[in-house]
Amino acid sequence: MVSVSLINDFLNQREIAVVGASRSPAKYGNIVFKKLQAAGYLVYPVNPRARLIDGQPAYPCLSSLPDSVKAAVVVVPPKVSETVAVEAIAAGFRYIWFQPGAESGKVILSLESAGIKVIHGTCLLVRVSP
Repeated sequence: MVSVSLINDFLNQREIAVVGASRSPAKYGNIVFKKLQAAGYLVYPVNPRARLIDGQPAYPCLSSLPDSVKAAVVVVPPKVSETVAVEAIAAGFRYIWFQPGAESGKVILSLESAGIKVIHGTCLLVRVSP
């Protein structure tokens, strides 16, 4: 069970990256991106195959983001999450929120061992109000 205080700490970040942000409005990566924007967050789309997401420049990886961004929502398959974890550790991220289906026990353990606070098992979309 994820603590409410950890969720609140994450949601108190004003800048959030969305790893797996999508150009397709039907995909969760796009839905999460837009919901965070509508809620007033400064959102950074991360997608190595996109130049723009909804008119906003996309970043190829976490290390290419501004240094001030220390929280990310991950909406990619667990195999891709392994690479995201390595990048998050190297870039000094403090918070990672895995959308259901993006996490793996190995990745969670690796991030937590590096001191990163991890949220999993709950959907961000039900926690953010625009």
